[in-house]
Amino acid sequence: MSPVIETEEHRDLRAAVAALGGRYGREYFAAVARDNKQTDELWTEAAKLGYLGVNLPTAYGGGGGGIAELSIVLEELGAAGCPLLMLVVSPAICGTVIARFGTEAQKRHWLPGLSDGTLKMAFGITEPDAGSNSHRITTTARRDGTDENADWLLTGRKVFISGVDIADATLIVGRTEDSRTGRLKPCLFIVPRDTPGFSRHPIEMELAAPEKQFELTLDDVRLPADTLVGDEDAGLLQLFAGLNPERIMTAAFALGMGRHALTKAVEYARTRTVWKDPIGAHQAIAHPLAQAHIELELARLMTQKAAHLYDAGDDLGAGEAANMAKYAAAEAAANAVDQAVHTLGGNGLTREYGLASMITASRVARIAPVSREMILNFVSHQSLGLPKSY
Repeated sequence: MSPVIETEEHRDLRAAVAALGGRYGREYFAAVARDNKQTDELWTEAAKLGYLGVNLPTAYGGGGGGIAELSIVLEELGAAGCPLLMLVVSPAICGTVIARFGTEAQKRHWLPGLSDGTLKMAFGITEPDAGSNSHRITTTARRDGTDENADWLLTGRKVFISGVDIADATLIVGRTEDSRTGRLKPCLFIVPRDTPGFSRHPIEMELAAPEKQFELTLDDVRLPADTLVGDEDAGLLQLFAGLNPERIMTAAFALGMGRHALTKAVEYARTRTVWKDPIGAHQAIAHPLAQAHIELELARLMTQKAAHLYDAGDDLGAGEAANMAKYAAAEAAANAVDQAVHTLGGNGLTREYGLASMITASRVARIAPVSREMILNFVSHQSLGLPKSY
């Protein structure tokens, strides 16, 4: 494979999104989170500029690009201190799945709104008792009749689902029974927010973010036949069409966070003078910051590779690279935030500098959407061919 090098269009996109993010910044983002509001102004402006749907087909109002372009948008907004978490969920996961596998009616209904920001969609896969084991998902769907146009009845629970309160619908991962084998297989359903039997309960989090987390309950939720996305028999193929972009976008989210923290630390180290020279002149300060920069740049290269493979249609190669990118970016971001706080000392824990809240936020990418340990499992099994222990 040829080396992944950003095009001039990508560099221009980075500059344009960075300019947008710079007009809002960390203070705007922090104030919105403190006031329990949403980043509506930034979301609307990003939509008008065509950034929200840059990865979606032009036939449905999108920019005709791919995950490579959308990940640039999220990274640059994060580097400016104002990441949009719903970019991971709405256009990247849900938009991608619908664009690839949805019916023409589903595409016409959802994709233009996801592109211009007038519609949002959440994604529900994680369950209280399943954790990282998607094979243990117990949310089940059954037809209320034998006709292929019969309604579906969906029952189950989901947990740690982002932005359900601001989403028009949630793309729910359930399981249906294979009539030939009797085994349960994953399927995807679009569940509108106000559907009877579909309830949500907020989860109190020690995390300063506009997007809230919810536990969902689906109690015999009745859905029309046309809410099923894609082929009932496609199973894992459709599911991973959304999970690979999720990992790539999580990497971009982490990269932006790490870059923002590092920029703050470098600015401080250049100007903070305790003795004769600024503290950045001392290797004890300079070297850890240099190491953090190297780690972020390496993680960005893997993220670019993963996005390139995914956009080229190499789902298998993208799966490996997306997991590696997510792992590398999460570790790099956590280190960069930690080092930034340490560089600022006591100031790193003040609201004025805005780094303390990132200590918690930097853990998110190491935990979600899949833990670092599960990624190491994947690499050891799939990449190295080692036997499984479970």
